[in-house]
Amino acid sequence: MSADDGAFRIVFDFGGVLFNWRPAELLRRHLPRQATDAASIRALVAGVFGGFGGDWAQFDRGVLDAPELVRRIATRTGLDARELANLVDGIPLSLTPKSDTVDLVMRLRAAGAPLHFLSNMPLQYAEHLDDTHPDLMAAFRSGLYSSRVGLVKPEAELYDLASRRFNASPDRLVLLDDMPANVDAAHANGWKALQFTDAHSCEQALRANTWWPQGA
Repeated sequence: MSADDGAFRIVFDFGGVLFNWRPAELLRRHLPRQATDAASIRALVAGVFGGFGGDWAQFDRGVLDAPELVRRIATRTGLDARELANLVDGIPLSLTPKSDTVDLVMRLRAAGAPLHFLSNMPLQYAEHLDDTHPDLMAAFRSGLYSSRVGLVKPEAELYDLASRRFNASPDRLVLLDDMPANVDAAHANGWKALQFTDAHSCEQALRANTWWPQGA
């Protein structure tokens, strides 16, 4: 039996799952005068990232470039445009691989699991990840970045497109994502899904649900 026969396709989110995503740390670094305590950081996360809706979702979708994103956030929040530009431009370098999740990816691959990715990611960040981590990206058979298809999680159309691109029925796809809304949307679209907290717990859940390759 080939590795794909009956195998679940494991689909990784990137930010917060495979790559570090620490918005509070970014805000403290780039907006130190405003990010002074937990309450101010929460307000900044909402104002800058918008719960990953609004302007930032359009950046993820690929319909806003970085300068226009900065202009809109500065107009809406009153924050300094130069500081915001440094924040937006500095994010790619902060997206460093999470070693425990990298290990999980490689062990799943060695066990024969077909791996894919599905990530809300602006184009310039996606290009940075592809260029900077070619060996890691090679572990995935395929993947979708939101900015390259004009759709974002948790939109149902993105899950439908991913199912077609990954050549798998929804019930054979397992999304690993740190955002509850994305996990809920995956379930609503017939996928399996886990809310990712850490690599160890994720592996335990994959094995408990028999989504880990059998016999591995």
